[in-house]
Amino acid sequence: MVSAFPRVMAVVAASLLSVPTPGWSQQLQLDVTPAYATLKAGKKQTAWVRVQLTGFSMAPESKRAPVNVSLVLDKSGSMQGQKIARARDAAIRAIERLNAEDIVSVITYDSTVDVLVPATKLTDKESVTRLISHVEAGGSTALFAGVSKGAAEVRKFIDTDRVHRIILLSDGIANVGPSSAGELGDLGATLKRESISVSTFGLGLGYNEDLMVKLASRSGGNHFFVEEATELADIFIREFDDVMSVVAQDVHVEIMIPDGIRPVRVLGNDAEINGQQVLLNLSNIYSEQGKHVVMEVEIPATEATMKRELAAVTVSYKNMQSHAVDRLTAAVSVAFSASDSEVEESLNKSVLEDVVALLANEQNKLATDFLDKGDLVRCRQTLISNGKFLREHAEALDSERLRTYLSSNNLQAAQVGRNETNRARKSMREFQLQLDIQQKADPPAGR
Repeated sequence: MVSAFPRVMAVVAASLLSVPTPGWSQQLQLDVTPAYATLKAGKKQTAWVRVQLTGFSMAPESKRAPVNVSLVLDKSGSMQGQKIARARDAAIRAIERLNAEDIVSVITYDSTVDVLVPATKLTDKESVTRLISHVEAGGSTALFAGVSKGAAEVRKFIDTDRVHRIILLSDGIANVGPSSAGELGDLGATLKRESISVSTFGLGLGYNEDLMVKLASRSGGNHFFVEEATELADIFIREFDDVMSVVAQDVHVEIMIPDGIRPVRVLGNDAEINGQQVLLNLSNIYSEQGKHVVMEVEIPATEATMKRELAAVTVSYKNMQSHAVDRLTAAVSVAFSASDSEVEESLNKSVLEDVVALLANEQNKLATDFLDKGDLVRCRQTLISNGKFLREHAEALDSERLRTYLSSNNLQAAQVGRNETNRARKSMREFQLQLDIQQKADPPAGR
């Protein structure tokens, strides 16, 4: 039963007001919704509220925002053979989807870094693809320098009307220059402040997933574990489709919690809690995609028939079609009842599904910590327990999405049981970031 959800899953009710800035019809949709519409009266409790932003639909005839993309391609010795051949083909196929208003640069790196194509408008697509087709592999892996050079090329055409993205492909461990996850994460955070996201593709089983995930997550980009080189073309095209469908960027969210209600934590994105104020930033919102965070709050005992405001939300963002800075506001309140049935009937299954997914993701991260400590028994036990949690709520909510996450979780447990820890860990880290940032692509069912 849904009511078997752990005690941290209390109840919230909503009274929603969303106020868009006048003068532009195409805007994000802001939705602030609790897990329940009614709370149990007379007791102190915790509750979850979802703050969700959904990108507007881009009409077929509408003009998308131009992109400024830098491809940073690993051509170290381990990329020889099919890997570099597939990487060349994937990059060329992706670039062919762009037009003359887009800006492209291509960086290759091994022990040194080369600017194969300086940042330029894509007016001569044939010349760019010809240069890519001649890339060969050999040398070490100067990954940090490659990303830094890609950023330098993007900065040549930085402006607020473009979508700026670095796409990094690597199959190995960074062994020239800065090489820690912390250093790459700091670089990602710096780039995010400049409205530049980095999406990372880890190819094969030899790359450092912590480094690649940290760089992607802290910059607001995506991460993909690409086990086979044959998958590269589809992943490149998926990423370019994302870049070309951005409708909002530089998204800033402020959540104000009334006095008497305590903000406990936020799942799904890094957030700063300052007393009653909660601040968080999202890099990009894509057309027709929803991105959300869920917030846990602690509510004092309240009498039946009373109402409490839970949160007031303000969102500002750059609209990539109108080129204006839009502002949205919403407020959410809760009601209270002595009736258990009224509480249960007020359940919002969509919100609870998102809460379950993010809580399960926290357990998946805990399993990764056990894996890193070499405690395979506790890692597998945590994954098995997490599987039971997901199965219970997948059945109660009749959720295909939770069943997909359950399949991934159980396969990871099986891989740990077979001592396939490298493959399992890469799958887990990709899975975790996809859930946290809600990438457009559904998390893989597993490998």
